[in-house]
Amino acid sequence: MDTYVLKQADIDAMEGLSKQHFLNPNARRINKSLGDLTGLKAIGFHIIEVQAGYETTEFHRHYHEEECVYVLAGTGCAVIGDERVDIGPGDFIGYRAGGLAHTIENTGEDTLRCIVVGQRLDHDVGDYPRKAKRIYRNKGLPWNLVDLDAIDEPVAGKKR
Repeated sequence: MDTYVLKQADIDAMEGLSKQHFLNPNARRINKSLGDLTGLKAIGFHIIEVQAGYETTEFHRHYHEEECVYVLAGTGCAVIGDERVDIGPGDFIGYRAGGLAHTIENTGEDTLRCIVVGQRLDHDVGDYPRKAKRIYRNKGLPWNLVDLDAIDEPVAGKKR
């Protein structure tokens, strides 16, 4: 039978997947991908846990996909562009496509537990400004990571 409902006891018992960001060894989290388990394809729905002193991800921005975060437990600091905002249980963060680069740091002493929801488009482009990198993701193809200063932007001929 297809799974449409995950019960709280089953979610709590899930081990989750330990993840480390490929560009940031300090971005470590335990990820429970509830959307994947119920067959969602167009959005990711995750419960993540981040230990004290770690970040959720490398500081980044998406050009096409939107993301949002709802804090369940713990405290941290949302870094959005040049701004730092203390966050805690009940706080919501919306990251719009084309918006500012962002990450979340667990600045507290306890585990930071959040719901993270994001689009899963067939393609996206993202920047990692602190690493001076850009990533291109296209369905069915390997991801491409390039140096920002190596990107050429040719001007094509006029279209009719």
